[in-house]
Amino acid sequence: MSTQTSTPSPAGRPGFRLPNWAGSFGFQIIAALIVGLGLGLLAKYTGSTKASPNGLGATLQTVGSSYVSLLQTAVVPLIFTAVVSSISNLRAVSNAARLAWNTLLWFAITSLIAVLIGIGLGVLLQPGANTGITQQAKYAGKSGDWWAFLVGLFPKNFLGLGASTTLTDGVATTAVSFNVLQILVVAIAVGVAALKVGAQAEPFLKLNASALAVIQKVLWWIIRIAPLGTVGLIGNAVAVYGWDTIGSLGKFTVAIYIGLALVLFVVYPVLVRSHGLSVRQYFSGVWPAVQLAFVSRSSIGTLPLTQRVAERNLGVPRAYASFAVPLGATTKMDGCAAIYPAIAAIFVAQFFGIQLDVSQYVLIALVSVLGSAATAGTTGAVVMLTLTLSTLGLPLAGVGLLLAIDPILDMGRTAVNVAGQALVPAIVAKRQGILDEALYNAPRNGDPFADDAGSPAAVAHEQVQAVSPESRELAGAKA
Repeated sequence: MSTQTSTPSPAGRPGFRLPNWAGSFGFQIIAALIVGLGLGLLAKYTGSTKASPNGLGATLQTVGSSYVSLLQTAVVPLIFTAVVSSISNLRAVSNAARLAWNTLLWFAITSLIAVLIGIGLGVLLQPGANTGITQQAKYAGKSGDWWAFLVGLFPKNFLGLGASTTLTDGVATTAVSFNVLQILVVAIAVGVAALKVGAQAEPFLKLNASALAVIQKVLWWIIRIAPLGTVGLIGNAVAVYGWDTIGSLGKFTVAIYIGLALVLFVVYPVLVRSHGLSVRQYFSGVWPAVQLAFVSRSSIGTLPLTQRVAERNLGVPRAYASFAVPLGATTKMDGCAAIYPAIAAIFVAQFFGIQLDVSQYVLIALVSVLGSAATAGTTGAVVMLTLTLSTLGLPLAGVGLLLAIDPILDMGRTAVNVAGQALVPAIVAKRQGILDEALYNAPRNGDPFADDAGSPAAVAHEQVQAVSPESRELAGAKA
């Protein structure tokens, strides 16, 4: 009689466990991208179209749009509570005015670099010349102008909300919209007023901080299901647009993505390295937010994750990050407000045979650096483009040529936006001597949710925070 011996599994551990990388947020997003691409191609080649989607196409469209709607639901309360909290948190930061000024300065510097790259690519690659396409219908959407920007600063109501009603076949449909810029103005006014009131405003600030914590928790739940939303968003984009639409504007699409790649993989690493920081640690730290931005196409929806990676991965102090990241999510747009309008404006000029002079190139740079705030809360890059075209006196009909591929371009633009929104706070914190370099150089586990309360990573983080400043400084130097 033979006996077999087996080594029992350690107590509390299952017999089979997925490797750590398989459970990481980044891997889940990449896997969702692949699945979404496959399902989108399947839907397209089984006859699904934008006007008449089949079952698979309709499912992908519903899943994707529902996920974006979930993100948008929390935008208004998130921005208001985050900005009010960020202003109140500046009390805990020394030299708050200097931090705010340096943040705005570096927003402008990086935007200027991005727009110069865009102008250079537009002149070099000539994306609007010999396209082989005919002029489409005139653009009838929302356009941006400086007067509308100034008027839009004044909120029509406390929450910056608006409603529009359309009548179709005798049925009235009302849609509610919001203006992020107006919400930002209201929140800044309330935050500053609370600081001026002093002790009497403490209960309000505590209530606001509690509301922000609750809203962020809800958003964490939404972000956790980002892989599911990714399948729907990417699948729908492939099913609706495919490669045919990109092909008609292939040179323009390539020019945009070359510009985005240069900013993300050349300019940002140079800035990181020039400040004595690790490029590898920057990318590994910010990558979860970049991935979510790529698929969601929403800087505001990605805001909680951007702020988390800035604090936990890049070592930006929470009091400063809670000011700089929300501000960047509404005004810092190197992709949408710098590279894209620069190349697109040159494309429109070339398409219509209009010769641009040096003064008009200077105007493109000026509008891109100063005008990103004018697009806050609207349709982003499209309005920014109309603002640029109207300032240069170029035909707005050119916008209609580019709308077909805008969702595909918007994925890359938003990813670069978010990467820059996390970069600038890290640079400013480093320059002001408040960056936690031990945390910046700490090993990554690929999971932005690992520091939730009670998790091993959260305990480890608290232990790092408990170490003396001298030891943490030494650890940062060794890393």
